[in-house]
Amino acid sequence: MTKLIIDISKYVLLVLIALYALQSYIIFKKKNEDAREFLFLRQNVLMFAIHFIAFTVFYLKMDESTLFYFYGAQAIYLGAVLVLFRNLYPRASKLLVNNMCMLITIGFIMLTRISYDQSMKQFKILAIATVAALIIPILVKKLKFLDKLGYIYALGGIGLLGVVLVFAKFSYGSKLSLSIGGFTFQPSEFVKIIFVFAVASLLAKATDFKHVVITTAIAGAHVLILVVSKDLGSALIFFVTYLVMLYVGTRDWRYLFLGIAAGVIASVAAYFLFSHVRVRVQVWKDPFASYTGDGYQVAQSLFAIGAGGWFGTGLYQGSPTMIPIVEQDFMFSAICEELGGFFAICLILIYMSCFIMFVNIAFKMENKFARLASLGLGCTFSVQVFLTVGGAMKMIPSTGVTLPFISYGGSSIMSTVIMFAIVQGFYISRREERGEYPDGEYGYYDEYGNFYPGPDGYAPYGYDENGYPYPYPKDGHENGYPYEGDGYGYPENGYDNGYPYQENGYMPYQQVGYDENFPDPQNSGPDLYAPDRGYGMNEYDEETDGSEEESNEKERHKFSLRRKSR
Repeated sequence: MTKLIIDISKYVLLVLIALYALQSYIIFKKKNEDAREFLFLRQNVLMFAIHFIAFTVFYLKMDESTLFYFYGAQAIYLGAVLVLFRNLYPRASKLLVNNMCMLITIGFIMLTRISYDQSMKQFKILAIATVAALIIPILVKKLKFLDKLGYIYALGGIGLLGVVLVFAKFSYGSKLSLSIGGFTFQPSEFVKIIFVFAVASLLAKATDFKHVVITTAIAGAHVLILVVSKDLGSALIFFVTYLVMLYVGTRDWRYLFLGIAAGVIASVAAYFLFSHVRVRVQVWKDPFASYTGDGYQVAQSLFAIGAGGWFGTGLYQGSPTMIPIVEQDFMFSAICEELGGFFAICLILIYMSCFIMFVNIAFKMENKFARLASLGLGCTFSVQVFLTVGGAMKMIPSTGVTLPFISYGGSSIMSTVIMFAIVQGFYISRREERGEYPDGEYGYYDEYGNFYPGPDGYAPYGYDENGYPYPYPKDGHENGYPYEGDGYGYPENGYDNGYPYQENGYMPYQQVGYDENFPDPQNSGPDLYAPDRGYGMNEYDEETDGSEEESNEKERHKFSLRRKSR
């Protein structure tokens, strides 16, 4: 009977994860708020269903008296994260929150399957990380100086990596971790964030050749220390992330091509200079040639993926623990074996939807530092996924990096949760500044709670920027927008700096118009008097009080400047 339940469960899990992954992309096309909210809630239901079915199998197979309570604690944790983010940060990206919880759920399932004790440790660390994640968006919003600490970030990152290089002991062939007071952590996981902030700050400040050289030298120092520490996975993540940020920050293809060329040359040099690099490459080329030695881990990974096929063997029907250090380096292989290739593909699609959302958020940012930092963190996250999946499938040499949110590792999961929280902080701040409301819509809510989208944040029959409802009986116009006695009112697209305007800005002034900074001889020129960017016929710029004498003087000055500009 237990075997039958496990066999049925694997197919049910495949259907549920496929539906979840599909909805992660359908959401991008939905513009209606109610439709999007329905999809988000359905994702939550699918996530809890996957969690429940997996733990039902564990209950049948495991002899752990605390399993039921552990399941309850996990379910409460997931529900609390969803509820708290929705209530504390209504402008947060619900897709990123849902995907984070879904990936954490898969991590709970696989770690509980492989090592119950490690799963409990991971859960405790994750709870602490989540508390920090709930505070970080507020800090991102309040700390306005984050973009001004480029060199401090750089010194801090290089210093931490240097400490690891000098004081850390070798673990699995690399210098990765430090132990302080019985607590072991991996600084490179947190330096990823510091590194991204350093590069974003420096490139946001200037992108001339001199500053690019300085920034490249700083990035190169990070990568070099990691290579010497034999942390090749992190070195590659830093390198690729820097190339992407450099190109986006400068929009210069030459830097990208030069960076790729430098990477190829450095890889060849590393192959001949470092024995551990040669070992990784040789194992990648033919893991079965050294099956009883260095190739054993990769060979077992390939066996596991092959044994799982498309549909998997089912939970507790495979042998993922045959892979050395499976809980850290090869969780993707364990998923392929017991949950199947289709499940693994859906997992990759969920990771991809996270990256798409990161990029989407990044390119919505008007602040260059926030744009580059969001993109850099998204790139760091995605390259890490690629290295883990590629190493497990022998697409690339194994680098020993963890699968985000799923693999065992306190430093890894804490840094990843912090990454997501930082990007959410940037996104929330941007939406608040633009008066943007849930999930990409613009507009305001009326007094009854109805949402009215508008092209630039102001909608008919909604609220204005000061919170007054339209139409307003005392000051309203027949079209529902208040006016100040001139009969024009305010158009759908919003407000200027206190003046009524229409279409693209300010009402034409006798087919010419005034710029908002007029008069300013330093900025005189054809663009100063664009017909669609002037003040209204009965309006004056802030330098006048509206008198007829000042109006005539303004008119004479305008034509004088026009003659000079010609």
